[in-house]
Amino acid sequence: MAMEVATPAPAPITAPEIKIVVGPAKTTSVETHKKNRIQVSNTKKPLFFYVNLAKRYIQQHNEVELSALGMAITTVVTISEILKNNGLATEKKVLTSTVGMKDETKGKMVQKAKIEIVLGKSDKFDSLVPPVTNGKTPEEVAKAETEAAVEAQEAAATDA
Repeated sequence: MAMEVATPAPAPITAPEIKIVVGPAKTTSVETHKKNRIQVSNTKKPLFFYVNLAKRYIQQHNEVELSALGMAITTVVTISEILKNNGLATEKKVLTSTVGMKDETKGKMVQKAKIEIVLGKSDKFDSLVPPVTNGKTPEEVAKAETEAAVEAQEAAATDA
């Protein structure tokens, strides 16, 4: 006589309850910090491209963070020294570290040196760097303002 063994049916699988809360996005210091970060390469752009970009970032954000890996570290230090020696920036912070990266040619992990230099706007910056005027020189802006004032005076004289 054969005996049947009853097996219980498996219990239904229920997903864990997940609560989603939607609220205003929070800006972290990392997000705002990236707006004024320049990652420097010694092969992509010329040195003075980075110097001029750093000037613009200092003008807009009152500070700039220059960062580089490996052989580009010397380029970051040079950019920093040019800005400091010309009286445009002051050194706020220098961080050095090593980061693990995968070598594309060998396929193994290698350690690379990393530097981050934070420069702030110097007291003399605004007197040394002309304000941004949509690509026009300060002389062109002054000339346009003078011409507009003369035209306004002439228009007022003809209306009277």
